[in-house]
Amino acid sequence: IDPDRAFDIWVNKTVITRMKKKTVYLIGNGASASMASHAAADLLKNANIKTMVFTDLSLMTAISNDISYKDVFAEPLKRFASTDDMLVAISSSGRSQNIIEATRTMKAYKVFTITLSAMDFENPLRKSGDLNFYIPAMTYGLAETGHAAIIHYWIDKVLEK
Repeated sequence: IDPDRAFDIWVNKTVITRMKKKTVYLIGNGASASMASHAAADLLKNANIKTMVFTDLSLMTAISNDISYKDVFAEPLKRFASTDDMLVAISSSGRSQNIIEATRTMKAYKVFTITLSAMDFENPLRKSGDLNFYIPAMTYGLAETGHAAIIHYWIDKVLEK
């Protein structure tokens, strides 16, 4: 799909999510988790969109210890997410099992899913969303910079609506 068309779809789905008072969930590990948190704050504060990130230390360690780290996002999403919500999944490598598991889980809930990945063109995350943004960057710095640009562009376009 053409990138401009993909952004139009993403922005329109986000506006519909806001109108329906649904939630945008954002997930990532490390720097991608920071990006997810930053985007969630911007969407809530500036675009009046309900957002949620799963960064609570007690929740993350309990799920990781008692269930598995690969389910650290999927388990809370099962309890919170519903149809017409949105998931934004960020992974520089596109191989983070916890991110991939969350996208798989959300298909059953009919949650519109956007993925952002980089590095390996054949990474599994790149094929797991409704819209998949891939950056052909081979370093984390370039991948993260590209993902930050994509997220800010998306938010700016939402704010225009």
